[in-house]
Formats: sequence, C-alpha cells, structure tokens
Amino acid sequence: MDMGALVDRAADEPTIILHGAALLKDLVSVDDWLPPEYALPDPQRYCQYLLHCDSRERFSIVSFVWAPGQATPIHNHRTWGLIGMLRGSEACEKWIRSPDGALVPDGPAFRLEPGNVDSVSPRTGDIHRVRNALADRPSVSIHVYGANIGRVMRSTYALDGTRQAFVSGYSNAAIPNVWRAEEP
Repeated sequence: MDMGALVDRAADEPTIILHGAALLKDLVSVDDWLPPEYALPDPQRYCQYLLHCDSRERFSIVSFVWAPGQATPIHNHRTWGLIGMLRGSEACEKWIRSPDGALVPDGPAFRLEPGNVDSVSPRTGDIHRVRNALADRPSVSIHVYGANIGRVMRSTYALDGTRQAFVSGYSNAAIPNVWRAEEP
C-alpha cells in the first residue's frame, strides 16, 4: 500500500479518500498478509492494533478485530478514515445531529463484507457505530486514518447528543486507551 506517496502528492482530502480507497481495496482483496498477532480477538473488548504510523503522523494503519457480539459506542474520528473489510463482516450505522442536537440515523445500517471499503470524514459524515455482524467468529477490518488515530482526542456520543471525550490508544502499543479524557 503506497499511502505515503499518495499523501505526499495529494493536497486535498477528496483525492486522498478516492485514491486511498482504491489502494485499501487492493490490500483487503487478498487475505494472506496480516500476521496472526494482529488478528487476535480479546473476549473483553474489540482490539485496535497499530500496523503502521507515518513518521510525520499524516496517516496511520490499524487492524480492528472484533469477537462475536462486540461493538463500538457511537463515536467520531476528527479526521478522514477508510475502512476495508478483510475477513468476516461488520454492521455499520452512520449518525447525524438533528436540529435539537440529538443523534439520528443517517440512512439504514449496512454491512461491510470482505473486499468492501467505506469512508468517514468530518467533511462528509464522521459519526458512526460499528459491530461484528457475525455471531460465531471474529471479524477483521483494516482502517487507514489521516492522523495517528491512537492519539487523536475524539468523542463518544449518547443518543441525546451528549459527548464524552476519549483517546483510543492501541491494543499493541504504549499509547493507553483513555475513555474519560478532557476535551481540548
């Protein structure tokens, strides 16, 4: 995957998302490259394994591993992101704010199957909730974000729109997962 070259030459987010999605689709079209230690589920919570972080933190690549029944809270990213399904299946729900500030679904929930790619962005829709769509086995997806996502101050949301700040960290790095951080 040549994200470094893409980020070097593309100055705008739409170009990065368009061409980055094609790169990620190529990557997740074959499921023979991810080392097993980056696909291990945890029975307590989903895992976010850091695979690569650009030295200037312009992008990061992570594997998400979901045991059956695991899901994220409704959350944002504060940067562009690409989600490529490697194995298994994810159910995705996108959310927007209603005029009163509450969160409402932004269209029907949908599934990502192996080889599918989706995107998020503050520009086009950045709030979603994801869960393993399979009841009998783990699912693994590869995510590419426009920052070192494990260090980005983000938010989870209640349905009434109430936010709670968090930093996700990584399951395999010295960056802790902090669910009750102060928002800047």
